[in-house]
Amino acid sequence: MTRLKVVFMGSPEFAVPALERLLESADVRAVVTQPDRPKGRGRALAPPPVKQVATRARLPVLQPERIKGNQTFLDELRALAPELIVVVAYGRILPPALLELPPRGCINVHASLLPRYRGAAPIQWAIARGERETGVSIMQMDAGMDTGPVLLQHRCAIDDRDTAGSLSEKLARLGADALDEALRGLADGTVRSSPQDEAAATYAPRLEKHDGSVDFEKPARAVRDWIRAMDPWPGAFVRLADEPVRLFSARLVSGAGVPGTVLGADRDGLLVACGQGAIGIGELQLPGRKRIPARALLAGHPIPIGTVLRA
Repeated sequence: MTRLKVVFMGSPEFAVPALERLLESADVRAVVTQPDRPKGRGRALAPPPVKQVATRARLPVLQPERIKGNQTFLDELRALAPELIVVVAYGRILPPALLELPPRGCINVHASLLPRYRGAAPIQWAIARGERETGVSIMQMDAGMDTGPVLLQHRCAIDDRDTAGSLSEKLARLGADALDEALRGLADGTVRSSPQDEAAATYAPRLEKHDGSVDFEKPARAVRDWIRAMDPWPGAFVRLADEPVRLFSARLVSGAGVPGTVLGADRDGLLVACGQGAIGIGELQLPGRKRIPARALLAGHPIPIGTVLRA
């Protein structure tokens, strides 16, 4: 297979498998990623996961603070002479000047079956809305938000135990496979793009920290799916004694009561009533503490039956 000259743009852990696969099959000229950011209690600067891989591979790394209107950055890219730019969870919208720079354009690995779940948080919203299947799409990028023609798609089942974290890991690996297939098809001319059906488009807007709030007025299945979707970030939470408590590992259980009311506990966790039915919460996290099994937390911090957990 002809090794395409490629620039890779990506930042988080989700993009790592794609970059690692690309290093095997393409001539990667450079990696573009987000700037190092403060992290942890010490707020020391930490490099994005993609930068760590690129550094180990001794690749040039570009970390512009902005790309729109950044002529110096565009000149650096042009000097690399990429035939194609591959984008995986880079975190910024690419301006037209960048999209038009490589002869073969820019392709994106998107974590949904487009045109469903366009946007910044497709994995979380697919789980939150109770989907049983998702996947990855390799898309030829245009100026819209995930609106470009699709080169190929790979499907993936969503298990009841999947969280946004576990599903992200599955889709990252699947995305690397799909990217490899797409690059082979582009190199030998066997892959063709298909326009998206605008009438079938749905959206997955960016999540903020406050979006993790849990609404127990909803049916138990919807509450369980919301908790799964917010794990690990932004984290599903309620307020208990005026403090936020994070909830993890939710499951459906039998029971009924006023929504948000603690019904008791079993060997697997805390039982809470929802608008219809009830859920069991397997893990809890108090402010400033680690996430631990609910049974362990309840041993030291009892939550009496009848306590109401509020959004």
